[in-house]
Amino acid sequence: MTRTFSTHCFRLLAAVLLAAGLLAPAVAQDDYKIGAGDVLRVTVYDNPDLLTDAEISEKGTLSMPLLGEVAVGGKTRTQAAQTIADGLKRGGFLKEANVMVRVLEYRSQQVAVLGEVAKPGRYAISRPSSVAEMIGIAGGITAKGSQLVTVTHADAKGDVKRVEVNLNDQIAASADKTLLLRAGDTVFVPGAPQFFIYGEVRQPGSYALTPGMTVAQALSLGGGLTPRGTERGIRVERRTTDGSVKTYNIRGQDPLQANDVLRVPESWF
Repeated sequence: MTRTFSTHCFRLLAAVLLAAGLLAPAVAQDDYKIGAGDVLRVTVYDNPDLLTDAEISEKGTLSMPLLGEVAVGGKTRTQAAQTIADGLKRGGFLKEANVMVRVLEYRSQQVAVLGEVAKPGRYAISRPSSVAEMIGIAGGITAKGSQLVTVTHADAKGDVKRVEVNLNDQIAASADKTLLLRAGDTVFVPGAPQFFIYGEVRQPGSYALTPGMTVAQALSLGGGLTPRGTERGIRVERRTTDGSVKTYNIRGQDPLQANDVLRVPESWF
């Protein structure tokens, strides 16, 4: 059967990536640009009274003892630390200032993961992240989700485009061909196309259709044939391009289409 990534698979993928250090949206990155909403911890060595935990304002400033509002928005952690150190020295508060800035909460750079995922919402990133990583963070796709997802993506020039991404292809792609998400991007997982199966199967009903799914695979999803069922004479009701519905004979290795209705007959022998 065509391999798909279920919620369980994406959670397993996320766990593996976390263990390998490849999935770490809350780990500080040297090139991360501080923005409004981020929570920083500022440590000035040998001056514990200057220890500061504060949220960056909408103006991109940090409220710091002795210095007041310090503009750090758009700076890296290293640049912000240097700005604070320069202010302390320039103001005559310290002769030497050894400052460290740590990001406690990443809030300013977020990617939205919506649609058929276990936990839709907005997720902070500390670096460009792959589509598979973000879906893993959102708990993975649901049983109704499609492998073909839509990404609203801003490229390196800032041009916003909508692209359709196959998750399996992205996971198998080399690093230079993986689509990396940045702040402001949106991943939307639509509902998968469906097919319907009725008649002499153990679990009739509707099921998600994966690319290349065959009749035999559909029968397996439906729990297999009942003792009275037969694969001979299986028919499919399929909507044509003009909107009409036609019925065809179909075999085990024939592929299905979205909204196909399979009818499994009863054996007379």
